[in-house]
Parts: sequence; C-alpha cells; structure tokens
Amino acid sequence: MAKQDNGEKYQPIIPASQNIAEVTWKAIILGAIISVLFGVANAYLGLKFGMTISASIPAAVISMAVLRLMFKRVTVLENNIVQTVGSAGESLAAGIIFTIPAFFIWSANQELADAGYFHEVSKMQIFWLSMLGGSLGILLMIPLRKYLVEKEHGRLAFPEGTACAEIIQAGDEGGSKAKLVFAGIAMGALYKALMNMLKLWSESVNYDFKTFFKGGTVGIDATPALLGVGYIIGPRIAALMMGGAILGYLGISPLLAFIGEQIPGVIISPGTMPLNEMDPAELRNSYIKYFGVGAVALGGFISLIKSFPVIISSFSKGFGQLLGRKVEADVPRTDRDMPMKWVLLGVLVVIIAIWALPGTDLSFLGVVMAVIFGFFFVVVAARIVGIVGSSSSPVSGMTIATLLVTCMILLYFGVSGVRGMVTAMSVGTIVCIAVCMSGDIAQDLKTGYLLGATPFKQQATEFIGLLFPAIAMGFTIYFLNESFGFVEGATGRTPLLAPQANVMATVVQGVMNQNLPWVPIMVGAFIALAVELLGISSLPFAIGLYLPLSLSSPIMVGGLISMLIKKISSEDKQKKNREQGVLFASGLVAGDALVGVLVAFMIGGWVTYANFYDSHDGMMITLTKGFGPWLSLLAFASLAAIVGYLAYRGFDKKS
Repeated sequence: MAKQDNGEKYQPIIPASQNIAEVTWKAIILGAIISVLFGVANAYLGLKFGMTISASIPAAVISMAVLRLMFKRVTVLENNIVQTVGSAGESLAAGIIFTIPAFFIWSANQELADAGYFHEVSKMQIFWLSMLGGSLGILLMIPLRKYLVEKEHGRLAFPEGTACAEIIQAGDEGGSKAKLVFAGIAMGALYKALMNMLKLWSESVNYDFKTFFKGGTVGIDATPALLGVGYIIGPRIAALMMGGAILGYLGISPLLAFIGEQIPGVIISPGTMPLNEMDPAELRNSYIKYFGVGAVALGGFISLIKSFPVIISSFSKGFGQLLGRKVEADVPRTDRDMPMKWVLLGVLVVIIAIWALPGTDLSFLGVVMAVIFGFFFVVVAARIVGIVGSSSSPVSGMTIATLLVTCMILLYFGVSGVRGMVTAMSVGTIVCIAVCMSGDIAQDLKTGYLLGATPFKQQATEFIGLLFPAIAMGFTIYFLNESFGFVEGATGRTPLLAPQANVMATVVQGVMNQNLPWVPIMVGAFIALAVELLGISSLPFAIGLYLPLSLSSPIMVGGLISMLIKKISSEDKQKKNREQGVLFASGLVAGDALVGVLVAFMIGGWVTYANFYDSHDGMMITLTKGFGPWLSLLAFASLAAIVGYLAYRGFDKKS
C-alpha cells in the first residue's frame, strides 16, 4: 500500500477522476448478510466470554471470495462497500452486549424483585437504542473524517482499516485466504455442534480441590471460540488474562477457604453463608466477582487516562480543523462527505428521538448527558482506533466513566432507585453503542481513503450496515436470555456470564441504591493499580480476574500456539503465517458462536430438544458419560494441532 511522503497528498488506488461501480445491490446484500452473521455471532461470544472479534478483515476476505465466485466483474470499491456494511454488525454487538443485559440481570435479581423492580427492555427498545446510538456515532464521526483519516495519514495507522485495504487490493489472494476463513467456520461449527448441540462430550472440564488446597480450582472450557480468540490476541494478552485468573482462583480463593477453615461458621459480607462451607463457584460469586468488578473498573479508567493526550489533541486539532474548513466549489469524488446540513439535521432528529423513546426514563437531563458524553467519547474513540486499533479501544472504561458521572448527576437532582438505574443505563447504552460505531466507521473510512472510495457513499451505507443487525439483535438477546440467562440460576442451565454488563449493572445498582460492597471492589481496584505500577496493562489482567479460570486457560493455549508458530517460522514467513492463523481462528470463532446462537433458538422453539439439552447439561452427563471430559480434552488438543498446522502451512502445499 502506497504511503504519503513529505506532506504530499496521498494518491489512492482508484483516482478521483475514475468512476467505477461502488454501491451495488450485490454489495449491499452480501454486506448486510455478513453484518447480521457476525453481529449475532459476536453477541453470543461477548455475552459468554466477554470479548468480541473484529469482523472487518473476515468481511473483506469473504467479499473477495463470494463476489468473485458469483460475478465475473467485481471492483475493489464494491468489495470495500461489502466490508463497510459487513463490519457494522460486530461493532453494534459490542455496544449492545456491554450494556443491554444489565436490564435482564436486574430483572432476575430477587432482591430487586422484592423491592418492586419490574422494568424490562423490549425488543423494540433494543432496536431503537441500537439505531439511535449507532446513528449518533456515525453522524458525529463524519465531520472528523477530513482531519483524522486524510490530514493525519501517515501518523494514524488505523490497523484494521489499512489491513482491509491491503486484502481488497490483493484481490488475486482473496480465494486462498477465504478458504481459511470458511474452513475455520466449518470446523468451528462442526466441533460446536458435536459438543454443544449433540452433547457428545463436555464443554467444560473442571476440578475443584477438596481437601489439600481447598478453594482452588483448575479447568478448561474446551471451545473453538476461546482457542481462536487466544490465537488472535496473541500470547502477551492471553498471559495477562491467565495471570488474573491464577491470582483469583489459585490465590485469593484458596486463601479465603483457609480463613474459613480457621474460623468455622463465620459469615463475611457480601457472602451469605459460612466461609468454610463455600465451594470455588460460591467463593467466586460472593467475593472474587467483586474483586474483578473493581479491577475492571480501574483498568478501564486507567486506559482512559492514558488516552488523555489523544483526547486533548483530538479536540484542539480536530475541531480546529473543522471550524476552519472552507467550502470548496468543485470537490473531488474522493473528498465528498455527507453534507454538513444533513449531519446536523440527523443529529437533531436523533436527539429528539432519544428524548421521545418510551420506557427508558430519559428526561431532558438524560438526553443532554447522552449527547454530551456521546459527542465527547466519539471524538476520543475515533482517534484511539487510529492509533491502536478497534480491539484495544477502552470502550468499557469510557462507558463506566459515563455511568458513574451520570449516576452522580442524577443523584444530585434527586433521581435514584429503579428510575435512576434505568435512566443511567439507558444513557450508558446510547453512549457505548455510539462509541463502538464511531470506531467502526473510522476504520472503514480509512480503508476507503486508501482505495479511493467516495466517503459520502460509505457514510450512507454505514446506516444500512447498522439497520439489519439492529433488527436481529433484540431477538438474539431475548433468545439467549430465555435459553441460558445472564446470572447463575436464572434458567437452570449454565448461564452466559456477560462480564461487562454484570460489572456495569453492579456499579449502577450499587451507586443508585447506596449498597455497593466497596471493600472487595476497592481491593480489586488496588490489585489492578499494583499491576499497572509494574508497567503491565491491567485491563486484560482484570478481565481474567473477573472471569472463571476455565475461560482463560483455552485462550492461553491459543496464545501459546501463536507464539510457537512465530518461533518456528522463518523471518520472511512470520507475517504470512500470522495472517493465515488469524483468518482460520476468526472462522473458528464465528462458526462456534453461530452454532451457539442456533442452540439457543432450538432450546427456545423446540421443547423436545430443550428437554434433551437440560438432561445432558453437565460435565459428567454427556452422551459419552464418564468419557465426556477425556474426550473433550482429546478433541480440543486435536483442534489446537489443526490450528497450528494451518497457521504454519495454510492450504498452500509450497509453504
């Protein structure tokens, strides 16, 4: 990909003087399908494991393969539109799963039920929150394109956006790369179907220490998704997550059990039963979870604080550029943005619609806070993704900051209790979705800038990419909640933990009702601070502390495979092998997650299957009975070997 040199204007692949097919029906339809698939898959993945994967690169690869297979003539700008539309679903899913499940978590809370909590967010409300928050993020990003994408070219990397442009440009490579993505999807789906749908072997293998080292636990959730995520994020982040899990479940948990043995019968708040009678799962729910809440909250804030120089730069340069921009009479095709009057009118319509949206308890004050925080953090997120990429953007930290400040303002004006909780979380939901979508469109506009796309057409089609997953998201969240639930005991089945939403629900509920268990939360925050003082990023460590150890261990396996492939690859093949592994791993994650959603739909719509699932929901009651755990470990080891092989060799026998 060509670069800008010595301040000269970058020359895109398709020059402004050339007009070729860009927004076509085939590009829109394929992009919408990809957007829904990856949106639904990431919703499941994020609720179960607390993380999502970028859909931009897989969307670009799938676009290259499908359009070339079905149509003789396909332009790079058509592929760019597919990627633009297709990547929106994943970003929307992230904004949704970080916040919306909080309403369901509160509905399942017996204490809140006894206090008269009855609010439930409907499918229609999820749709409108998605559309309004997403539209706000897209519209507020548009005025920043000229500066962040064009003027800062060569200084802001936009990693995913640049990678997508390279993939689309290298169209002749699309077929071989697409094979890895589709093979990963097929492999992940087959594995998940045999394990989770047909119950041939156990999904999770755990061992709790009973006497020696009581309170400690080891285990692994042997799923394709977590193995793929581990490979994608690499060994360092995987090790940080594993470090948090080891501290929580092989450090703090056994220590609490030891204290309980020394003082039998003692009950320590926020626990509700004697410490010496708790198993590792109960210790997690009563104590470790709150350590994790504090650690995740502080880790998010620290990520935000580290971004302050970016924030200051964004406001001083970005808006200075915006205010000083002159209207040109003859604007080249590659520099045509959505007209500013349309942007301002759109923002005004969104503001009115947010205020009028029923069931969110958003007064004029709530709408003002949603727009102000959305405006502020959209600018922040758009620049951050240009520096470190979408995966490292501290969205959860920005959302928690929004929730805390919103809660404080609401309390000052006398809004508390259930009404305050609903208002604060509604504000947080809109801001979170806006931030996620602004990061997505920033990456997409960078891809378009490098290829020579028309910005206005990308900006318009981004709304299409938002619309279709927004329709699907409410149904998906409802099915997942009804099938699995987001808290222990909600359905009798193994729940989806929804870690970020659980953290945010805990923080908002505690602040609004003034009953937050501050001591364990503060301990978790100081643990995260200690990790930061060691020069280590605390947020992945904090997520590992919050999640069960069995979720971090397969991620660690994927990270180790990534490290091994890098070690044994020659220097000239390291980049290629890394890319091959990431494409196959992305497919694994998507295949696993899509079957997981299918299982939820089958549980919700097929009574016979729901009874079968419930009767085999456990480590030792699979169809293979006592062999289930061992077969699980064997299947997972085999899958890990396949990942390593395809990362190293791909489908090219000459590699």
